[in-house]
Amino acid sequence: MLNRIQKFIDSHQLLDRSELHLVGLSGGADSVALLLILRELGYRVEAAHCNFRLRGDESDRDENFVKELCAKLKAPLHLIHFDTKSYAEQHQVSIEMAARDLRYGYFRELCKDISAADVCIAHHRDDAVETLLMNLLRGAGIHGLTGIRPKNDFVRRPLLCITRQEIVDYLDSIGQPYVTDSTNLEADVLRNKVRLRVLPLLEEIAPGAAANIDKTANYLREAEKVFQAEMRREQGAYLNADGNSVEIELLQQLPSPSSFLHEWLMPLGFNSTQTEQMLGCLSDTGCEFSSATHTLVVDRKQLVVEPIAQPMKSVKMPECGTYRYDESTAYKLEIADDIEISKSADVATLDADKVKFPLTLRPVGTGERFVPFGMKGSKLVSDYLTDLKFSILEKRRQLVMVDASGAVIWLVGRRTDNRFRIDNDTKRTLRITIK
Repeated sequence: MLNRIQKFIDSHQLLDRSELHLVGLSGGADSVALLLILRELGYRVEAAHCNFRLRGDESDRDENFVKELCAKLKAPLHLIHFDTKSYAEQHQVSIEMAARDLRYGYFRELCKDISAADVCIAHHRDDAVETLLMNLLRGAGIHGLTGIRPKNDFVRRPLLCITRQEIVDYLDSIGQPYVTDSTNLEADVLRNKVRLRVLPLLEEIAPGAAANIDKTANYLREAEKVFQAEMRREQGAYLNADGNSVEIELLQQLPSPSSFLHEWLMPLGFNSTQTEQMLGCLSDTGCEFSSATHTLVVDRKQLVVEPIAQPMKSVKMPECGTYRYDESTAYKLEIADDIEISKSADVATLDADKVKFPLTLRPVGTGERFVPFGMKGSKLVSDYLTDLKFSILEKRRQLVMVDASGAVIWLVGRRTDNRFRIDNDTKRTLRITIK
């Protein structure tokens, strides 16, 4: 067994004997075996125990056991206590998720503090099989069906190549006691039901089921590498240079538009249900989806995604001067007697006597119209921006400058209104500059 574990560590390049490794030690059979095995294999390790204060006297029993074990082994031990229930309530997450967040957050910081290369967790093959089955029941994709990975960020799992029974047999063979978490013996949550009911039944129906499921997870991990390489190639070929849009026609030509959308949008917080719904409304311009951080819209012939922007504001400008719009932008208004027409997109030059103060800088209103410079008839601002091939999201960010009558005098950065143009009768120029 020790030889298999060493080969597994070497094949996945998990640990280095020249470095310090942290071991998550709960006191249960798995973590106790992990600590002893790594020491026996010659790795330099220190232990860390988290008391989540969730099981009363049993939690204190585990802590005392860990203290005694590490004292006997002369192994350095790091201890921490958490108020897990308060954390769960404060962050509105389950107790299980709260414990996970607290545990791994602590391990990460502790690794930095003691200069440990990583933290070793005692997940074994049965845990990986349980995870695969749970994800299968939840309708996971290829990523969820690859089980538990040997290496993930700063976490290492050296025991994934052996079973729970092998761990227990190893501890029994050396006479090493361990503690048992009584909550693991109750078939109340999904993982416990899979462990206590489903897996034993599968082994009864098809002996070797767990081992074969683990093999399938290994095959899927290899297939996932091919899948991810193809997804990276497709994203490089079909997304625009900024990575925030894709042409619908090109998307529909892909072997799996659904997979493309999922891999592109999942890191931005969109879920699989949303990506499936997107495929059903590719012809519905204006159809919109949101994650916690991003917005995606169907915009004519493309899908466009952008970070959710802060609400745009309005700024009133009662007289000439400099007005700050946001942290990076200000607008300078000045009146000059000389008649000079600017050709810069950041400067508007207008007939000062045609403009009525106060001016207001604000987002474009629904159905708002203006008379583009050089034209006689009015045009919807939205249509004008469409002609410039603006996306729906870009249109929402467009600002206009209006005067006291509510008339648009400047489609900011794009075009002034012809009604306020400088002509032969102009005596003074209103110059508006974006700073």
